[in-house]
Amino acid sequence: MLIRIISGVIGIALAAFIVQTGGNVFAGAGLLLAFGAWHEYCNAFREKGYKPTLVTGMVLISVIWAGGWLGNAGFLVGATMFSVLTVMLLTVLNHDNFDVLSAVISVAGVFYIGLSFTHLVMLRFMGVEAVIPTCLGDFQLGCAFLWIALIGTWASDTFAYFAGFAFGKHKLCEKISPKKTIEGFLGGLIGTTASVAALGVFFGLDLSLMAVLGFFICIVATLGDLVESVIKRYTGIKDSGNIIPGHGGILDRFDSVLYTAPFVYYFMIIVLGN
Repeated sequence: MLIRIISGVIGIALAAFIVQTGGNVFAGAGLLLAFGAWHEYCNAFREKGYKPTLVTGMVLISVIWAGGWLGNAGFLVGATMFSVLTVMLLTVLNHDNFDVLSAVISVAGVFYIGLSFTHLVMLRFMGVEAVIPTCLGDFQLGCAFLWIALIGTWASDTFAYFAGFAFGKHKLCEKISPKKTIEGFLGGLIGTTASVAALGVFFGLDLSLMAVLGFFICIVATLGDLVESVIKRYTGIKDSGNIIPGHGGILDRFDSVLYTAPFVYYFMIIVLGN
């Protein structure tokens, strides 16, 4: 537990530095995290005898990331199309070692990981011209909403854990994640709604709108966690990796963020008109 707490504190401090620094530092960190998550994804499915294309996948994730970093929607769409065609072409060029199921798993992973981490980068650099003044200094709009996505996700996990520990009796989705309970989920829902609403007050945003956002962040975060649980249960692994002492792998820590970051990004576009 001590190792888990220490690594968690170090991780939060490092994340705060990277998020606040922004620029190439944040974009590069997003790409490195995507590479690490992709490596864990490939290792997981190799346990089932599949052969996801590790190197090609990293190249394709880089191309997708570049589209998001450049803020070029056309480039991003083209990168996703290029990724599908490239991976499927490998079933012809390397047909002795790369079958169709491995290709489908590769495409799914490139999109699941590559596009999600790319949206994390896109969220950070959205609305850079808009600045929100706070008691802790000025925050660019995208930076503020990235913090909302991250803190909302962490709040969902934390409140669900403690509520489940204290009151959990009814299983939420026993076949996929036996430890999750309905009571824990409801605790997470209340805690996340309150936490994001409080962040709304801090950033001077509409309180009711932020409460609604917090409500849905908890739902989306829970679904993201369950998706990774399905992958781990199918491939027979306990953790996606061990790069983070006491916390497992990158996918273990970012499974919910892979869902909440794109959700908050499109929330800003659709609801806030950014």
